[in-house]
Amino acid sequence: MGAEQGGLSRRRFFGVAGAGTAGVLAAGAAGGVIGRATADEPAAAGAGVTEAVAFQGAHQAGIVTPAQDRLHFVAFDVLTDDRDALVEVLQAWTAAARRMTQGQDAGPIGATAGSEYAPPDDTGEAIDLPPAGLTLTVGFGPTLFRTAEGVDRFGLADRQPAELTELPAFPGDALDPAISGGDVCVQACANDPQVAVHAIRNLSRLAAGVLGVRWSQLGFGRTSSTSSAQATPRNLFGFKDGTDNLKAEQPETLDRFVWVSGTGSWMDGGSYLVSRRIRMRIEPWDTSTLIEQEQTIGRKKGSGAPLGQRGEFDPVDFTAQVDGEFAVPETSHVFLAHPTNSGTAILRRGYSFVDGSDGLGRLDAGLFFICYQSAPETGFVQVQRNLRLDAMNEYVQHTSSAVFACPPGVQGPDDWWGRALFG
Repeated sequence: MGAEQGGLSRRRFFGVAGAGTAGVLAAGAAGGVIGRATADEPAAAGAGVTEAVAFQGAHQAGIVTPAQDRLHFVAFDVLTDDRDALVEVLQAWTAAARRMTQGQDAGPIGATAGSEYAPPDDTGEAIDLPPAGLTLTVGFGPTLFRTAEGVDRFGLADRQPAELTELPAFPGDALDPAISGGDVCVQACANDPQVAVHAIRNLSRLAAGVLGVRWSQLGFGRTSSTSSAQATPRNLFGFKDGTDNLKAEQPETLDRFVWVSGTGSWMDGGSYLVSRRIRMRIEPWDTSTLIEQEQTIGRKKGSGAPLGQRGEFDPVDFTAQVDGEFAVPETSHVFLAHPTNSGTAILRRGYSFVDGSDGLGRLDAGLFFICYQSAPETGFVQVQRNLRLDAMNEYVQHTSSAVFACPPGVQGPDDWWGRALFG
């Protein structure tokens, strides 16, 4: 048995067994579809909780892929000015991602099959675990093209998209530079936290000496649905979150608002990622009355219905009145963020987090917000500007911010993340 076959055997049982059982376990009728069956054919329900998601495609997996339950997000700084070394890491990352997303070891030899006198080429903590729907999504930050001092380290300055600029300051921001920005990001999503952490750990290991971790964030409990087959989840405020989010089954809408196209550049088929760590002021929220909470959000806490309506997916009626007042308050989050009023749409893909307490007995908890769009200025930035009068601002504070250009998907055995950019 060759080395590559040895790597394949590590979790083969779970990949095969999952194909027959995960569709029963997954919410909705998955129909045995794994990820995007083809580059242009998004799956209705995606992989089951243990199955593998296809790695190759016109777009990177992990954007419209039905949102998994766990997240490990990491931003890296490039530690070298050696362009060739950076390219070698991206090529090594792509090879490892191909394997890990299919439930194999990060390296062709694996965690246990190599020489006992050499470090293993996989760290081993995912042995016996299934693929768990793992997706790995890579993006490049503005500082990869030009440092904060304007230095073009890798000869990429003339290839920086006009849309890839640092986000503007917003009222109420309390951003920590140590957990903001970054040259390169990796978003690992999976239905098992250990599978996601294993993937990030091995990519970090492969990048040693070339890229170093700037900051990272663990997340649990997806806060948005990216497929109509998924039930709407709840955030830490107890409300259904992302009811009107864009869905994988809306290709024309995705083409308009999410995917870059028609530029003739390396970004065609890609998307721009914005991340924001949003701390929720849990304790004040928990002392608010139910009616205050519902008017702040603009929906019923139990059903998720827009105020004045009965069902979660009933259209929001911004003209409906109750006792002479608008049913959906004009300062509510729904009123200000809804595509009807914001004039744009973004694909949300966020996760809850609880990072202990702040030393004063208060939970350091909230939403790690991630969204994708074809241009941040007409996507997240436009929505965030509309939220300046949002009643929810009393209960949240943005502490981290970053923007990345995520290239199109890998297509073919010789392709790798960023090939069109560095080629």
